[in-house]
Amino acid sequence: MTGQPPSLASARRALSGLSRSRELGISGWIVEIIKHLLLIILAISFTLPFYWMASSALKDDPQVYTVPPIWVPNPAHWNNFPDAWSTLEFNRYLFNTVVKYAVPNTLGTLLSSAIVAYGFARLRWRSRDILFSICMVTMMVPGQVTLVPLFITFKKLGWVNTYLPLVVPAYFGNAFFIFMLRQFFRTIPLELSDAARIDGANEFGILFRIILPLAKPALAVVTLFQFMWTWNDYFGPMIYVSRRDQWTLALGIEYLRDQTVQVGTQILSYPYLMAVSAVVTIPVLLLFFFAQRTFIEGISLTGIKA
Repeated sequence: MTGQPPSLASARRALSGLSRSRELGISGWIVEIIKHLLLIILAISFTLPFYWMASSALKDDPQVYTVPPIWVPNPAHWNNFPDAWSTLEFNRYLFNTVVKYAVPNTLGTLLSSAIVAYGFARLRWRSRDILFSICMVTMMVPGQVTLVPLFITFKKLGWVNTYLPLVVPAYFGNAFFIFMLRQFFRTIPLELSDAARIDGANEFGILFRIILPLAKPALAVVTLFQFMWTWNDYFGPMIYVSRRDQWTLALGIEYLRDQTVQVGTQILSYPYLMAVSAVVTIPVLLLFFFAQRTFIEGISLTGIKA
């Protein structure tokens, strides 16, 4: 009988399989290394503007405009932060942004969107799907189309130079958040609502006692998104708020951008602008940092069930 012994043939097959697995392992390592290198490069490209903003806030104008650029300020002017904040009424602008705009706008959007989304997701009524489709279509209408009619309407109501045009519409729902909360509410078992109805709970009781406590991740996403949009909003306050004592932080930063701030013999326009911008950016970064787990969970769960 010709051929190799069975033990020798099996050993060779094992060696060839081991060499192939080793080659696959090496190629897998190479792919992982390339993947991580790309991620590191992307991370650096995203964080570089933030680093430049923070480093420029600690410079004076000669250091800012030096070529090649100075990446580490020497010396570092830490007093730029309090000095820049005191050049304008940024404490008042902070109060206007948080108390008069961001907080009531976020609460209104959260409450109204949750109620409307509950009606679309958990209740059965005539023309529900048609009205939901109309609600989704409103997201396709550009804001520039409705800008002039809304401004005329608010002007006739006497709401211009107040925060009412920016806050009151938030209490009528947001189509994007209605869609997102509806998707999340549909993942909650209907048996929970049926059990609550048997116990005598009405629809608002079911919403506030059962649905909303189970929808904390989705509610966190709505809160974070809406707060970020209002915190950074420049266009809305620019249109409806013209009095200087009613300005938001975005309007204050824009005004500071056009100013020349002179301290002694130093002209610190750009460093002061970067210092205020860094201070305004910090709350949003901290908010996302502490809520990122809930935020990511809410994003991943809102599209499970159509």
